[in-house]
Amino acid sequence: MNSLLEFFPVLVFVVVYYAADIFTATILAIVASLLQVMVFWSRDGTVKKKHLITLLLIVVFGGLTLALQDEIFIKWKFTAVSWLFGAVILGSQFIGEKTIVERLMGANFDLPQFVWRRANAATAGLMGFEGIANIYVMYNYDTETWFNIKFYGMTAMTMVFMLALGYYLARYVKEEPAVETIQQDEKD
Repeated sequence: MNSLLEFFPVLVFVVVYYAADIFTATILAIVASLLQVMVFWSRDGTVKKKHLITLLLIVVFGGLTLALQDEIFIKWKFTAVSWLFGAVILGSQFIGEKTIVERLMGANFDLPQFVWRRANAATAGLMGFEGIANIYVMYNYDTETWFNIKFYGMTAMTMVFMLALGYYLARYVKEEPAVETIQQDEKD
């Protein structure tokens, strides 16, 4: 249920885009983002900053798209979100003891600090690259191509990145002795 709620505005945008058009999809994505925040607030008593930022950006960029009847603004939202989150991720290397990537994944891995910093910088780099790629596609291709690349291409790129990041992090994971070995040593 939580995963569905996390991606609710995106799912609404995709379904409505295919069923209608980008303007209708934008209206309903704004409504879905507002509903998402309201559900989190009523259920948990709090809302994650990323959801509030995303709501703000979709209201601003989606509102401009609807008011001016120009789809370029909703297309820019992806770049704005990518670059904002990329800047925050990169900035986490200089503020606090742990990077954002370490805060998100650190409970699962005990890794040297330089590994976390590299993973964090790579993640910020991915966000920056995706923002640039979005600009290139939105100014050089039609809306349908932009949508397909944004939704399918960027999703695939992020998945490949996460697999590569997992492979990179796994190289630094320390092997723990098997339980049987520990039990055998205790008997001796």
